[in-house]
Amino acid sequence: MPQELLQNIATEIQLFNTLEQKENFLIVLGALTARLISLKKASDVLSLEPEAFLQILDLMGIEFSYLTEDDIAAEKTWQ
Repeated sequence: MPQELLQNIATEIQLFNTLEQKENFLIVLGALTARLISLKKASDVLSLEPEAFLQILDLMGIEFSYLTEDDIAAEKTWQ
């Protein structure tokens, strides 16, 4: 995704104060929905409690399912 497009989308997100926080949220959200990271990892990256992050996902209408054992093994290589 081009940086300019990412910045345009990020500026519309009202959940975070800075553009960097908003961009991180989009990246983490993408990784989470692509099943590359766990909810715990996503929450850690965003400095949120997992329950708070789940609440944000729910408010946004984003369904979340937990990772399988294979997904957890793949997460260990994601940085």
